[in-house]
Amino acid sequence: MKVTTSWVETLAFDVKADTGHVARLDTSVEGGGSGSGMNPKKMLLGSLCGCSGIDVVEILHKMKVPFTKLEIEASAEQTEDHPKVFKFIDMVYRCDVSPDNLDKLNRAVSLSKEKYCGISAMLAKHCPINYTIELI
Repeated sequence: MKVTTSWVETLAFDVKADTGHVARLDTSVEGGGSGSGMNPKKMLLGSLCGCSGIDVVEILHKMKVPFTKLEIEASAEQTEDHPKVFKFIDMVYRCDVSPDNLDKLNRAVSLSKEKYCGISAMLAKHCPINYTIELI
């Protein structure tokens, strides 16, 4: 696994993966950037959601649980002192599984958190990650 990060302008960087995919990292105009991309910590939260989401989708498919929507929201509070790190992360999983399959959704989220999601495992070493599930 490899990425190359190249400065573009002001505080914007393009991150290119060895697969050829590119993502823009930047900060807000108020923070000195041009607002052309997500800031790194928000991208990290997005990566956590994506990593866990991939797990949950794969597990639900293996369980043959029908659904058409899965949304994962993550929010974090940061410390005041530098380096500003996350104090905690709260994640909310919203999915349209039937109420009869809520136990399976809970199991899929639990398996992602406890066994499969590497980003969750790394971040959990530094701050608590709280999970809730909502049916939509």
